[in-house]
Amino acid sequence: MNREAVRTIWVFTIIIIAFGLITLYSASYQNVRVSHQVFYDQLFMAGLGLVAMFFLERMNYRRFFDIAYILYGINILFLLLVLFGGRHALGARRWLEFGGISFQPSELTKLVIILALGRYFSQHQEAFSFRSSRGGQMISRDLLIPLGITAVPMLLIFKQPDLGTALLIFGIFFIMLFASGVRYRIISGFLALCLIAAPFAWHILKPYQRDRLLVFLNPNIDPLGAGYTIIQSKIAIGSGQIFGKGWLGGTQNQLNFLPERHTDFIFSVIAEEWGLFGAMILIFSYFTIINCGFKIAEHNKDPFGTLVTTGIVGILALQVTINIGMVSGLCPVVGITLPLVSYGRTSFMMFIIMIGFLLNLARRRTIF
Repeated sequence: MNREAVRTIWVFTIIIIAFGLITLYSASYQNVRVSHQVFYDQLFMAGLGLVAMFFLERMNYRRFFDIAYILYGINILFLLLVLFGGRHALGARRWLEFGGISFQPSELTKLVIILALGRYFSQHQEAFSFRSSRGGQMISRDLLIPLGITAVPMLLIFKQPDLGTALLIFGIFFIMLFASGVRYRIISGFLALCLIAAPFAWHILKPYQRDRLLVFLNPNIDPLGAGYTIIQSKIAIGSGQIFGKGWLGGTQNQLNFLPERHTDFIFSVIAEEWGLFGAMILIFSYFTIINCGFKIAEHNKDPFGTLVTTGIVGILALQVTINIGMVSGLCPVVGITLPLVSYGRTSFMMFIIMIGFLLNLARRRTIF
């Protein structure tokens, strides 16, 4: 199973990266709004990322158990630096610059929170299960501490503002809480409390975030404003039909009707140029990696390795589902990229590192 899983993950990761590079070339082809440099940047990151995957596959992932909390502290520091001195662009403050190189600490948070929660839950798994079997309290120390670990970076990311990533971080918490062995009634009770409190969050959203939610319910209420992008995205996806319009042939893409086509809405370009056939190949590639990840988690005997694997496949599945749902009009627009396909150096490298973890865990069956 190990060799087969490693080979499968490598093959389908390369397929996904290739999809991204081909689409980025098209999205920036003779285009004044999207620089062709984004293709060359992503091409460089792809080469660097594949080398990183090769080395991550061969190192001992348990080293990250020892430094999980240190990485968490560094990440919190980065998020604080973003709020006070980060680079401001597109109405948000999400980037830090060091030596002319910019990166998004919020993307780093996705991996760091998986490692931190993986260490905490793996160290407290027996006590957690014992308390759960006796009933326990709905809000106990065992829930408050991991919730606090999650809430601090989540709130700092929300302040940038970056609602989409903040919700993803919360999603990671629920996935890993479920994987840690907590009884379903405790998770269900906590989820019910969150759903009850959700309507009150309306008042803390930014005006543009409220507009996105309203546009999700009815894109035609503001067809030239907040609803414009999602309307053009659905036109692009629908016009691709079964086999698409061909590479470099997408009219919504090439005629500049589709904003953010190299980042959040890159799936719309894929569906327009490669049709349902190409879109399904991409979705199948993601599904195959996620399925391999669940098999790796099932066979791994180390609680930390199992939890980290579950967190990685969980965030991958969440982000792919939300992005495709978002550009198809099935989810509100929350600014979530398509992993390994959308342009973004930090996001790309974080998912490459996560895939490297999966490869590493696939090669090992550590027993503790």
